[in-house]
Amino acid sequence: MRPLRNPIIQAVLAWLLALWMRFCFATIRWTHQNEGVAEAVWAQGGGVLCAFWHSRISLSPSCWPQDRAQPVKALVSLSPDGQFIARALALQGIPAIRGSSANKDKVDRAKGGTQALRDGLKQLRIGALAITPDGPRGPARQMAEGLPLLAKLSKAPVLFIGMSCKPAIRLNSWDKAVLPLPFAKGAIVWDVADYPEGADLADVAFAWTERLNAVEADADAITGLERA
Repeated sequence: MRPLRNPIIQAVLAWLLALWMRFCFATIRWTHQNEGVAEAVWAQGGGVLCAFWHSRISLSPSCWPQDRAQPVKALVSLSPDGQFIARALALQGIPAIRGSSANKDKVDRAKGGTQALRDGLKQLRIGALAITPDGPRGPARQMAEGLPLLAKLSKAPVLFIGMSCKPAIRLNSWDKAVLPLPFAKGAIVWDVADYPEGADLADVAFAWTERLNAVEADADAITGLERA
């Protein structure tokens, strides 16, 4: 049996990961770039989509100041790995919406996709929804149409968030996930967009892939982390 399928082991590992992440975030030397666009969204209030690539999930709590930003929930898959991620995020004050909206234009066929779409739109009436638009299975850094669809239906702005730290641990996973190390150099870079009126979902997904790649590449350039 895989360890993450055991609820006791999963709970202990999630607690340890959350504790490790808090320690790392407190000791990392952070550089923030273009934070003004995020500050404007936080000051405005209301719904906002937060997008970052799946490989940077472990860094994501560092980009959302819960004392002044909208309340946030994370869209997390129904897989056992997703349950582990959901536990670790919840321990840092970020509840999960379980499901997947990553099956491009076939959201209603994705596992839990219909309910995730409904719950995501409900969350976007009052606050923020964090989503990894290349998750939960990839391909890495290729955006499916779930994020553009949520933006189109909700009319909420999208914050593209690039996060990086060095030194860091690289996992041998499909997304080459980055795990932070304490006392590292860290960077967070923001960009923002609204869904273009009348645009095609596939065209928006392509354009937004480039924008999300750009902020992550900028963050990696600041820290010196090699692009995987």
